[in-house]
Amino acid sequence: MASPRSQLASSARESFVCGQTFENWAQLLGHQCIAGIDEVGRGALFGPVCAAAVILDLDKLPAGIDDSKKLSPKQRELLAEKIRDTALDFSIAFVEAGVIDEINILQATFEAMRQAISGLRSAPEFLLCDALVIPGCTIPQRSIIKGDAQSVSIAAASILAKVQRDRLVCGLDAKYPGYDLANNMGYGTEKHLKALSVLGPTNLHRRTFRGVAVDSPIPGC
Repeated sequence: MASPRSQLASSARESFVCGQTFENWAQLLGHQCIAGIDEVGRGALFGPVCAAAVILDLDKLPAGIDDSKKLSPKQRELLAEKIRDTALDFSIAFVEAGVIDEINILQATFEAMRQAISGLRSAPEFLLCDALVIPGCTIPQRSIIKGDAQSVSIAAASILAKVQRDRLVCGLDAKYPGYDLANNMGYGTEKHLKALSVLGPTNLHRRTFRGVAVDSPIPGC
């Protein structure tokens, strides 16, 4: 009989879609409380990086959970509410731009992930993470390349993180006009980069990122 690991590899080759292959594999190894971990905002020029940890009830999955990048804003909003209603537990954490500039975006991403995990009401037995291995975490974990397209738990985390971060950035659009934040969500679009060249960065821009002029005045401070 094939081992759980070989069964997993075979299943992953056969179908590159969001499903429960990795969750089933973790259960075969004896883990019942499985959390999916993902982040949003690593490449943005403005605002925090956001991470979510989600423990799904695999018997009560909302239909349509997929990689958040494949979904429309309306689909993400609807699914986020369903995930919040049906998940056994979830937690969302932010690490702000100033910290990102101090410790770099990768370390800030790890910190957001650790905070999201620690925010869960009960510690998960196993973690499924999108493309990263979280240092300093004692819970067993597996890094999955393009995990948000393969693991329903990671996909759910990506949806919660994306919706929460987008709401935050959209809410800051009126406070920091001119950067088109409600449309670009803090990413380096042409309009955003042009605004940076004219207005300079705000106090919520990541000053160590290419495209953000570190020697410009800070509006709103």
